[in-house]
Amino acid sequence: MGNSTRKFKVLQAVSEVVPFIATGGMGQVAGALAKALASGNEDLEVRVVAPLYGSFREKYEQYMSFLGETEVQLAWRTEYCGIFELVYNDITFYFVDNRRYFDRERAYGYYDDGERFAFFCKAVFEVIGTSGFVPDIIHSHDWQTSLIPIYLKTHFSGRYPDMRSVFTIHNVEYQGKYPSDILFDVFDMWEGARSLVEFDGCINLMKGAVVSCDKLTTVSPSYALEIQSGGGYGLDPIISENAYKLSGIVNGIDTELYDPAMDTLLCKNYTAETLDDKAYNKRDVQTLFHLPVAPRKMLICIVSRLVSHKGIDLVTCLMDDLLKMDVQFLLLGTGDHDYELYFEEKAVVHPDKVAVSIAFNPNIAGKIYAGADVILMPSRSEPCGLAQMIACRYGTIPIVRATGGLKDTIRDCRLGSGNGFTFEDYTSAALLETIRQAHDLYTYREPDWKNLMRESMAYDFGWNVSAQEYANLYRGLL
Repeated sequence: MGNSTRKFKVLQAVSEVVPFIATGGMGQVAGALAKALASGNEDLEVRVVAPLYGSFREKYEQYMSFLGETEVQLAWRTEYCGIFELVYNDITFYFVDNRRYFDRERAYGYYDDGERFAFFCKAVFEVIGTSGFVPDIIHSHDWQTSLIPIYLKTHFSGRYPDMRSVFTIHNVEYQGKYPSDILFDVFDMWEGARSLVEFDGCINLMKGAVVSCDKLTTVSPSYALEIQSGGGYGLDPIISENAYKLSGIVNGIDTELYDPAMDTLLCKNYTAETLDDKAYNKRDVQTLFHLPVAPRKMLICIVSRLVSHKGIDLVTCLMDDLLKMDVQFLLLGTGDHDYELYFEEKAVVHPDKVAVSIAFNPNIAGKIYAGADVILMPSRSEPCGLAQMIACRYGTIPIVRATGGLKDTIRDCRLGSGNGFTFEDYTSAALLETIRQAHDLYTYREPDWKNLMRESMAYDFGWNVSAQEYANLYRGLL
């Protein structure tokens, strides 16, 4: 452990964080990592900074302290920056206020996202100055905060010469690409810094973070290898060149939040010792989605964004064959319109076998994790994935393709001890054959299936081990 006479200060800079806002896994990870780091490392003081979005302002603003206001100079603009502080579950959060940029219906998806998050990245340094919390390490996540290690190197190295940066890639597919001619006007960088961020004929903010940060991480060891060798969406050579500072650290889940023994969303709580009580939750979900209540009919679920890299194309190819089996199919998610229409049509044609909710609803997702028998995650690429770990926690068996974090967290039970089923080839035939083998085990070998459920629930997917890896990485920098 580090020097006991002084705490090392870490500032997590994120574009989303639970419990305030989460559009995907990154927001969940940011909140859980800060909590785990703070509780398990006496030599680290961890705080978080995020935008103050309109979506949660009304609920939480009354509990925040206003630290002050300042101005952020972003190229030719001078923008208001309000700084708020909130202590929540013993973690100090800072929020950057600018209603023009952040008081919107969604977190992302606007024409000026580049400008919005360039403002946020510069505002983070104003938060440091105003709050007095000067971190030894600033840890930023994904392209929205990729300008932080860049600005630390180009704008603020004189002010904070000893500050170190860590950058985490949660999903390399989204890199923050922009036309080269807006280098100064939007991102407030001069020509001398162009080589940091320019790549393949455009500005690539993630590329700039990869080369500028002191340590680079991603969310599983397998994904760390994949993004260097064909899975980096063009950034493979840059990441490979910087592999000397790259670590793959598997995400965890909040095991207090995801606990079938305590989860208030469930109609009946259960443990690995009271597995029969999981059946009450299956009946609850079947009733909720107007499926026939059938205790011994395998209930297969998908809780996912409906996009091709999640393997949804494989599922559409095998649906007709799947529906010939004695199963029920339940889907929760939103995404590509064609996929949404496809599954809605299947639900209309096969109401006794298929139920679909085109929505993002964490509460309903929690009920599905507890009520389903199997979860499908046949992803073409998956940096880490959280759903498979949550499902295991609830005794719902994952069927996953062996890629990225799915490969690192799910062990195939057909090879002996395991917590799910995996397949290698990205084909609907390989997925269908794996589903059939799982169905046979579920149908004809119920005691073995229950043992598999117990084994999956026993896996430790908490943050303790992963948080220690991050903590050791920080200490190594200092």
